[in-house]
Amino acid sequence: MKGGFLFHLGRYVLLIKSLFVKPERPYMYWKETARMMVDIGVGSVIIILVISFFIGAVSAVQFAYNLSDSLVPMYYVGYVVKESMILEFAPTVSCLILAGKIGSNISSELGTMRLTEQIDAFEIMGVNTSSYLIAPKIVAAITMIPLLVIIAALTGIIGGGVAAVGSGYMSKQEYIQGIQFFFVAKNINVMLVKAVVFAFLLTSISCYQGFYASGSAIEIGKASTRAVVISSIMVLLADYLIAWMML
Repeated sequence: MKGGFLFHLGRYVLLIKSLFVKPERPYMYWKETARMMVDIGVGSVIIILVISFFIGAVSAVQFAYNLSDSLVPMYYVGYVVKESMILEFAPTVSCLILAGKIGSNISSELGTMRLTEQIDAFEIMGVNTSSYLIAPKIVAAITMIPLLVIIAALTGIIGGGVAAVGSGYMSKQEYIQGIQFFFVAKNINVMLVKAVVFAFLLTSISCYQGFYASGSAIEIGKASTRAVVISSIMVLLADYLIAWMML
């Protein structure tokens, strides 16, 4: 994709701006949004469950191992797993995974439509292509990814309890005590803010890469790769900025 940083930044901003228009046929927008909600939400539940469970399990076992010969109470394992899953692992790791799964799919879908001139056909018919093809994807992502992040946090905490208690490092009561210890409601808000911002970034960047793909079929693969790489970098950058501003 040719052009410098400022060129792509300006075109990206203009693309996002073009989304805020009144839908020609609201029913079609809702139908597309519902389809994307199923693809993003239901289609990603299994991988989120598996990965978050083992992240929580590994975190609990490793921390319990380091505390086993110390004077620190073992219930701190539950506290650390809870805080790490809520503040970092659930929103950030989940969205990095979704950037690879969802981002590449969105970029490939739009890139294929661009190369097969389907987008051109929509434009000839007077359809606002950017709004119709991109807005439902962003709305669906902002709706479903926070739910996936909540599921990831809960699953990671459960996975940590299964691993810590099952390995014999601590009792079930100690782990529950650690989860309940020093609960800060603000951390939930931070997690949800991260989830919404990350969802917007990974979806909009992937849409941009696919929407402006050009050339041969090889460019679709390159656009998908750029979408995943740039989305991942922006998610990590946004993660730092949100943590700096809100914590």
